Formats: sequence, C-alpha cells, structure tokens
Amino acid sequence: MRVALFVTCVNDTLRPGTGRAVVALLERLGVDVDFPAEQSCCGQPQFNTGYRHATEPLLRRFDRAFADHDYVVTPSGSCAAMVRENFPRIAARAAAEGRGRGLAEAAARAVPKTYELTEFLVDVLKVTDVGAYYPHTVTYHPTCHGLRMLGLGDRPRRLLERVRGLTLKELPGAEECCGFGGTFAVKNPAVSVAMGADKVRAVTGTGAEALCTVDNSCLLHLGGMLVRQGSPVRPVHLAEILASTEADVAAGGGADRAAGAAGGAR
Repeated sequence: MRVALFVTCVNDTLRPGTGRAVVALLERLGVDVDFPAEQSCCGQPQFNTGYRHATEPLLRRFDRAFADHDYVVTPSGSCAAMVRENFPRIAARAAAEGRGRGLAEAAARAVPKTYELTEFLVDVLKVTDVGAYYPHTVTYHPTCHGLRMLGLGDRPRRLLERVRGLTLKELPGAEECCGFGGTFAVKNPAVSVAMGADKVRAVTGTGAEALCTVDNSCLLHLGGMLVRQGSPVRPVHLAEILASTEADVAAGGGADRAAGAAGGAR
C-alpha cells in the first residue's frame, strides 16, 4: 500500500514533532510513508469563517497532492473531518451554483482514503498494541471533531490501554468541548477561555502527568492555559505517546522530549 502523511498546518508550523512521531510509529509497524511536498492547508480556517469559495482550490490541491496514494493518514481529527465531511459539501454547493467542475470527483477520491491516525491503526492495520512504552499517568480528552464528526469512539483509548507503563486516568466531563474551536476562539475569546478553564480544572483534578488528545489545536489551547497556571501537566499528542519506546525513554527522548520542547516554546 502507498501511504502518505498529511501533516496539517498546525503540526507543520507549531508541533512538527507530532509529524515525525507518526512517521516513526508507522515505519516501526512496517509501513513505508511518503510526504508529498505539494500538500497544503485543508481549508478548514477559510471554510469555518465563511469563505467557502476560497476552500475550493485547496480541495483540488489536496486531490493532486495525494493522487498516487492509497491512504492519507493525518494526526488530526479536525483536518480529517474537514476532508471527509466538508469536502463533499463544498463540491455539492459549487455544483448547485453551476460551477466547480471536477470538485465532486476530487472530493470523491479524497474522502475514502483519508484516515485519522487512530482509525488507520485500528481499522486498516488492525493493531492496538503498537509496541509503545510511556511510564506516566495520562488523561485523554476526546476532541470534538474526533468524537462527533469522525466517530472515533474508543479507538484512541484502546491504543492507550495497550501502552506499557501507562496509567490511564478518567477525565470528568470528557465529552465537553475544550473551547478552542479554531476561529471560535478568535471570535469569542471570553467564552473560549471560560470553557478552557473548566476543562483544565478537570484535567488537573485527575492528578495525571500528561494530557493527551488527537488534535494539537486543542492541546495548544489547553497547554497554554496549563503553562500560564504553572501546572506540571504536559500536553502530549497521542502519536508522540504511541511512538515512544523504552529505548526513547531511556535516552530522554520520545514523547517527553517533544512535550518539553512544546512547553518551552510557549
């Protein structure tokens, strides 16, 4: 199979360690991973802000960038949901307006081969034990796009439960939004901060050492609040935990190093 990494804008610019973790993890599982240089933004910021027409060139670009691949894997429930849920809507609206030739075909090619990382691991590779080691207590926040749009269900938990050394703490009110919501946080900052504060209280109340999600956008929001409060809780993407091995931990690398670098950057 030909597998490509769709790294996403947030990961590429702010948390590149997550993309590297995905590659390390998949290669450890015997998957050859490509990184098409033509890939760009999925168009979610434009679409969510009402600039639907501006997303159409990005839909076409996504189709071109990953045309030669059987699977497109992304460490972002948010961006996977944009492709799978909104690309067809964009194409349909363009067609109803009598334009957008070829968009429907491009969306039809992109949708079935685009997978969020945990979906690819559990549904395609059929694995839950990926050989990871992470000797810390972790709490998991199911992000809105992964929970409500993709329907990830228990896939992330099943993977976390098989990580050696990891103790998983239940997060009270786990299904409540963290308040980031992309442009929502910009348009409604006070509400966003209030929601984030509620989530952070729940996170710190678990006593966990690390907060894990499948979306770095949510981790940046919550991680920033944790840092400003002086909390020792580390924000860590699920991919970084799954990529971590005993050798990595012994060498002071893996998810601990990635989380430390991200915390320092803030």
